[in-house]
Amino acid sequence: MHTWKFFRTGGIDQVTLESGADLLNLEQLDQKLWVALSCPVKGLELDEATLKLLDSDGDGRIRTPELIAAIKWAAPRLKDVGVLLNGMDGLPLSAINDATPEGKIVLSSAKQILANLGKKDAAAITVADSSNTAQIFSASPLNGDGVIPPEATEDPAVQALIKDIIACLGSTADRTGSPGITAAQIDTFFSELTAYAAWVSNSAAKDIAVLGEATDAAVAALKAVRPKVEDFFGRCRLAAFDGRAAVALNRAESEYLAIAARDLKITADEVAGFPLARIEAGRALPLADGVNPAWAAALATLRTAAVGPVLGAGKTTLTEADWAALNAKFAPYETWLGSKAGSAVEKLGLARIKEILAGGGKAALAALVARDQALEPEFKAISDVDRLAHYHRDLRALLHNFVNFADFYSRDRWAVFQAGMLYLDSRSTELCIRVDGVNPLAAMSKIYLAYCTCTRPGGATMNIAACFTQGTSDFLFVGRHGIFYDRQGRDWDAVITHLVDNPISLRQAFWSPYKKFVRLIDEMAAKRAAAADAAANDRLGGVADKAVDAAATAAANSAIQAAQPAAPPPRKLDVGVVAALGVAVGAIGGALATVSAKLAELHPWQIPLVLLALMLAISLPAVIIAWLKLRQRTLGPILDSNGWAINGRVKINIPFGTALTDVATLPPGAQRSLEDPYEDKEAAAKRRQVILILVVLILAAGWIRWDATQHRGPDGQPRYFWQDRPVVAVPLSPASAPAAMPAK
Repeated sequence: MHTWKFFRTGGIDQVTLESGADLLNLEQLDQKLWVALSCPVKGLELDEATLKLLDSDGDGRIRTPELIAAIKWAAPRLKDVGVLLNGMDGLPLSAINDATPEGKIVLSSAKQILANLGKKDAAAITVADSSNTAQIFSASPLNGDGVIPPEATEDPAVQALIKDIIACLGSTADRTGSPGITAAQIDTFFSELTAYAAWVSNSAAKDIAVLGEATDAAVAALKAVRPKVEDFFGRCRLAAFDGRAAVALNRAESEYLAIAARDLKITADEVAGFPLARIEAGRALPLADGVNPAWAAALATLRTAAVGPVLGAGKTTLTEADWAALNAKFAPYETWLGSKAGSAVEKLGLARIKEILAGGGKAALAALVARDQALEPEFKAISDVDRLAHYHRDLRALLHNFVNFADFYSRDRWAVFQAGMLYLDSRSTELCIRVDGVNPLAAMSKIYLAYCTCTRPGGATMNIAACFTQGTSDFLFVGRHGIFYDRQGRDWDAVITHLVDNPISLRQAFWSPYKKFVRLIDEMAAKRAAAADAAANDRLGGVADKAVDAAATAAANSAIQAAQPAAPPPRKLDVGVVAALGVAVGAIGGALATVSAKLAELHPWQIPLVLLALMLAISLPAVIIAWLKLRQRTLGPILDSNGWAINGRVKINIPFGTALTDVATLPPGAQRSLEDPYEDKEAAAKRRQVILILVVLILAAGWIRWDATQHRGPDGQPRYFWQDRPVVAVPLSPASAPAAMPAK
């Protein structure tokens, strides 16, 4: 049994990957202990070429078995598979295992690659070296990929044959991108040649070619106009059936008016859908005069190529019977053309086709294919070198963002899902993840998320979900702009498109009740102002309406008022209303007096404690709720919504969240001047006055309390200056006492 080591970060136990033994035994590690079980191929800050090599089934996702299979594949080709944990570009040749057949051929191919690149003495091979296929394979046009380019042979005849095949069937790109042909294309080409030659040699074709070599042109001209000619004669037959249909069968005048309103083209494409000629019962089709201008050229070709040679050169019209006879004349030849075989090679011409079939080009191509297949194992090993170089550079990063999340919790590395840094609202956050769009699952993370659309000049776009884990959300709103820097250092214009509200910090939670109260007052004031404005507008509108009729109704109103009795005098203020107002004012005054009395009973040092307790009573519930949510923050739902399968709870506690988001601070040693030339001095003076009044009130309350303790009542309780205080008799000294009166 392998002994595993674990470290605890983010509230979960994560396995440590330190050696090749750890990698070889990953298959035995319980998958419940893996942080992730799958991840997408796209959207990660990792070479997609490496991810595609790992994605063996090509489904766009990397799963646990594929990661284990990659380690097993690399193990026999390396002396110590633990070298994959280096995470460096440049696979040392000394690390390749030359004691196994797989490693021996990989080492040989790696040395051959370096030799082809002019790096014969290099001690390591990089991804750039192994991926430079154009230069690696340029030394030999035959590279085991099954594609034969023209430069694979020095025989001009064979080169010309390969080019003919490409011209007829298209090309296939080889490893270097050069156009070539495959064995399947060669077989198809020669099958087409044989079929076409057999079709052309059919003796019956000579008997049905009524115009000899000109028969092809006549049939082509006939096919070009056949649908329109059939349409013309069909309309004429319908007009013969019922003369009332003739107007409808010809286009309406309104359609011509619509066309006449535009600039007509010379080719008259606007009328291409109209009949070939004016529709009349039993009318013959004119071939020259009075025809649709869009079809005049095609009818002229028909007359020259088919009608003239068959029906006579002076034929200027075509009856329905003539049309039927013309089609019957060429019908056998059309049928023969329909059975044409090998049309793909027809462009070469019969003479070239016969030349190829009579030569030895097919055998020469077969020999080239055999030579290329013999090189397949050697060049396949070059692909293995490229795979191993990619694994040596990138597998370490994937393992530490899949088996564990060591990179994410490390302060000197970024995770592969971190897309870059967003600067916005005097803060920078490094936990930015590329996403396709807003996903409701991400809200379960308990993290404050700002979905942003990032754009660059040229039209490039990207969507990210930025996690704010420090500061406040007061000035984060949809439409706010910022700058996003990706992992390559490129800057993007970022704009917030959606927000997921969650607590950011305990400080924000403490002040949130007061901010909500202020916002509520602002909203109420805004609503009242809007209502008052609307009412004022309504009153102004009513006054304007009344002013229009004022002059006309003035006399009538005067008469009505004269006839009516005098209006009663205005009512005095209701006694009940006065009483209610008095009660309200008294209640408010009593409450203030009670509060003042209670505060006056306190010692001066107790008043700040009371105010602090009051603030805690208001803010503590919000702080407790925020603290519970901050303890529940986890990255899993965000990654799950982006295609990951997160197995463990990737927690983001308060200290770690504080490290992920930086708030703007002055650099150490910076000098700051507090003189602001644009400071609102009047407002500052008012603030100082308010502070002074508060200080005076606190001192006054302290003095009142002290004075009351100096004048206690018979019951020992403090008596304030507005209360009745008992007179205390002060005894006199004997020297100051008056002399006794003498007795009478």
